[in-house]
Amino acid sequence: MPVPSAEFKRALKQLSDKEKEALLLRAARRDAELYDTLCYELLPDVDSETVFEQASDQIHELFAVGATGRLLNRSLTKALSKTVKEVARARRISKDKRLEIDLNLYALRHIFENYTGQFESPYAGFFTATARLAARTVQLVQKNLHEDLWLEYKTDLDDFLTQLHGRSKSRSLKFELPRELTMAE
Repeated sequence: MPVPSAEFKRALKQLSDKEKEALLLRAARRDAELYDTLCYELLPDVDSETVFEQASDQIHELFAVGATGRLLNRSLTKALSKTVKEVARARRISKDKRLEIDLNLYALRHIFENYTGQFESPYAGFFTATARLAARTVQLVQKNLHEDLWLEYKTDLDDFLTQLHGRSKSRSLKFELPRELTMAE
């Protein structure tokens, strides 16, 4: 991401309001994420909850449409990869780390309610990606939330981690999968 130079800032200040508006509208038309960020920043009815709803709908759609076909495990892995990107996009728009945690939990709930049968597939990609998402969510909670808020997430995360550790593939993971949400050391 380029850093605006002092010369660029001076040139921007010299533009009239009408020229700034035209420039901003042109940039927003070219970049959907910029448009969503500007909506979040400028419109009073677009808040974190709205961003959550839009992102969760997109996540649900990714799994509903993307997770089909003969190679379901591969399709689920791709859908989960796109889900992680959608969550990151929502975080960039809102700058809200709790939103990122909530969306990760939404995706994990969706996976554990609908696709745990695919954990037993001979292909480990989907299981590994799910375990990585669970581990990342634990790290985000530990790093970004006050301990008083952990109780809100502990039950779900501990349940997901227990289910993941109950699978034989958990022993072959190349990263540390926590057993529960505990104090960071």
